[in-house]
Amino acid sequence: MPEQKDLYMLKDHKKNRVLFTEDMKKDYTILAPMMLPIHFAFIGNIIRQYGYNLVILETTHRGIVDEGLKHVHNDTCYPALLVIGQLLDALKSGAYDPNKTALMITQTGGGCRASNYIHLLRKALLKADFPQVPVISMNLKKMEQHPGFKLSWGMIIKFSYAALYADMMMCLANQCRPYEVEAGATQKVIDELVAEISPYFMDKRFRQAEENYLKILAAFKKIQLNKTDKIKVGIVGEIYMKYAPLGNNNLEDYLLSEGAEPVLSGVLDFFLYSVNHSFVDVKLYKSGWVAPVKQWITRKLFGYLEHLQNKMIDIIKADAAFHAPAPFKRLQYLVKGFISQGVKMGEGWLLTAEMLELIDSGVNNIVCTQPFGCLPNHIVAKGMIRSIKNTYPNANIVAVDYDPGATKINQENRIKLMLANAVKLDKAEKEAAAKTNNNKK
Repeated sequence: MPEQKDLYMLKDHKKNRVLFTEDMKKDYTILAPMMLPIHFAFIGNIIRQYGYNLVILETTHRGIVDEGLKHVHNDTCYPALLVIGQLLDALKSGAYDPNKTALMITQTGGGCRASNYIHLLRKALLKADFPQVPVISMNLKKMEQHPGFKLSWGMIIKFSYAALYADMMMCLANQCRPYEVEAGATQKVIDELVAEISPYFMDKRFRQAEENYLKILAAFKKIQLNKTDKIKVGIVGEIYMKYAPLGNNNLEDYLLSEGAEPVLSGVLDFFLYSVNHSFVDVKLYKSGWVAPVKQWITRKLFGYLEHLQNKMIDIIKADAAFHAPAPFKRLQYLVKGFISQGVKMGEGWLLTAEMLELIDSGVNNIVCTQPFGCLPNHIVAKGMIRSIKNTYPNANIVAVDYDPGATKINQENRIKLMLANAVKLDKAEKEAAAKTNNNKK
C-alpha cells in the first residue's frame, strides 16, 4: 500500500481519476450529500449493510455556499455549487481524515449539467489540495466504475423498494405534520419506521410490499391530528432544489410556518420517467434500439415498479384517511396537449405533468423551485406556466430562482405574495360555492 499522500497516483490514467480500491472499502469513510431526508436514510442504511462506511451530510450553514463559491464558478448550476461546497466543507471540518475519506455523488449520464458535477468536484478537490480523495459515481450506466464499489442489481432493487416506502412516508408525513397535536410526533413516526424497516433489506422482508405499506399507513394513522382548513401548496422543480432543504432554504418548514400544507410528489416518478426515455426514443426518434432481451427486461422492470407504486396508491385510497398520489400513467395522460414526452432534458415533461397533476387534484397553489439559469427547467416550468393558466385560470404558480446571490428574504416575499393570492382565491371559491348552495335552496 503506498503512502497516504501518494494515493492520488492510483489513477485510471485514461480518465484522470483516483480509484476507490477494494482495500479502501475496509477503513475509508464515504461522504455523500443530502437530498431527500427519508429516502437517503433508507439508502444510507442499505449501502452500510454492504460493508461501506457511508456518512450522509446534513449540514446546512452559509459556509457551504461560500466554500462552493471558492472552488466552483458562480455561473455553474447552483446544486453543483452546493453539493461540492458541502463535501469540501466536510473535508475541511477536521471531522474526517482526508487520507481515509472518499466522496460519493450521483451521476445521471444525460445532457443535464448534473452529469458533469463529478468532473467539477475533482477539479475542486485539486484546487483545495485534496488530490488523494477518490470520488465515486453512483450511476446506472456503468460510466464510472471503481474496483472497491460495485452497484449490483440486488442493491438497485433494494433502492427501488426503499424509494417506494420513503415516497409513501413522505406523502403521509406532509398530510400529518401541519396538523399534529403534539409537535414532533410525525418526525418521531418517521424515525421509528426507518429504524424498523431498514433491517428488512438484509433479508427478503423488504419484498413484502403490501404488508410494509399497511405497516406505514397504520403508524401514521396513530398520530393525533387537529384538522383545520389550511392552504395546500405544491412544490415542484429541479430535483435537488425541489427536495433538498439546503437547496431550497428549508422551503417545507417555511410553508409550515406560514400555515400551509406542503405537497410533494414521490421520487419514484422521476425514476419511471427516466426509464420511460428508452421507450420514447424508439417511438419518436427511431433511436436507442437495444437488444430484444434488454428491452424485455427494461419493460418488465418498468411494469413491476408501476405495479408496486399502484399497490401503494390503492392501499392509501382504500383507507380514505389520507389523499393518495397519482399513478405515473395519470401524469402521462395529463400532459397530453401541453408538452411532448420527447422533451426529456433534466426534469423534462415530468415537471409540467407534476404541476398539472397538482391542479387536477385540487392543489392550485404551486412553488416552482429552480436554479437560476437552468435552461431545461426555465422551459418546462416557467415557460409552461402561461399555457397551464390558459387552461386552468385559477392556477396560482410562482417560480422562485435559487442561486448564491439570491436572498432568502426575497424568495420568501415572492412565496408570501403567492400565499396571499391563494387566500383570496380560496375565499372567492367558498363565497361562490355558498351562493350556489343558497340559490339551490
